[in-house]
Amino acid sequence: MRANYGAVAYSGAASAYRNISIESSVMSANPHQLIVLLFDGIDVAMRTARLHMESSNFPEKGKAISKAIDIINQGLIAAIDDDRGGEIAQNLGSLYRYIIETLLEANLHNDMEKLDEAAGLLSDIGSAWRNIGSQ
Repeated sequence: MRANYGAVAYSGAASAYRNISIESSVMSANPHQLIVLLFDGIDVAMRTARLHMESSNFPEKGKAISKAIDIINQGLIAAIDDDRGGEIAQNLGSLYRYIIETLLEANLHNDMEKLDEAAGLLSDIGSAWRNIGSQ
């Protein structure tokens, strides 16, 4: 019982540290860095969804896909500035909506190919954002 308590305490401390680290990153980030952090969060959610899909843990797979969709909706789509971004912003918004539809299909049908398609598109866009920041 005592050994288990230590593991639980460590897990709680690690989780708290991770949350503080994420909060610090967000608080000190510029707008470009915030978008990169969103892509990092989506990447984690997508990898988690894949693991749960592979192990047939469908409730947790659904939660992970829902988290990715929430980040796309409330972060990426919300950050699009149609007025300043013009056609590029409109195309990006359409691509994000397509990715959401693809994720919904992956979730509904436990379709690994759809999950991989969405993950690949998100990875490509995320890489582009990361490259913009290094220039």
